Amino acid sequence: MDLNLPLAEVSVTSDCCSLATEVLSTHDALRYAEIFKLLGDAGRLRILSLIAREGCAPITTTDLVSELDLSQPTISHHLKKLTEAGLLTRQQSGRKAYYTIVPNLFAQLRTVLELG
Repeated sequence: MDLNLPLAEVSVTSDCCSLATEVLSTHDALRYAEIFKLLGDAGRLRILSLIAREGCAPITTTDLVSELDLSQPTISHHLKKLTEAGLLTRQQSGRKAYYTIVPNLFAQLRTVLELG
């Protein structure tokens, strides 16, 4: 597996391994671990990246099916999981459901991962 991902340059300091915030509570650690586990699926990450590419504007399952090499039932399953985890919101309008990213939760995840 190639782990050479295109990441931004990071300045390394002598404090690079100290957490920027306090130690997580057991409850928070369990919650974030579940979210990160959910994000460990390539299909879900692709769905999130596609929504982000669109400026986080609402997007439908139909829009995603036309962009991704995934079936409609698979995309619907991933959207349900992402919504249940609080990463997306779902708004029904007639026969279509519109999904948007919840920026606050992603800001929390960035804080959990922030080092230095």
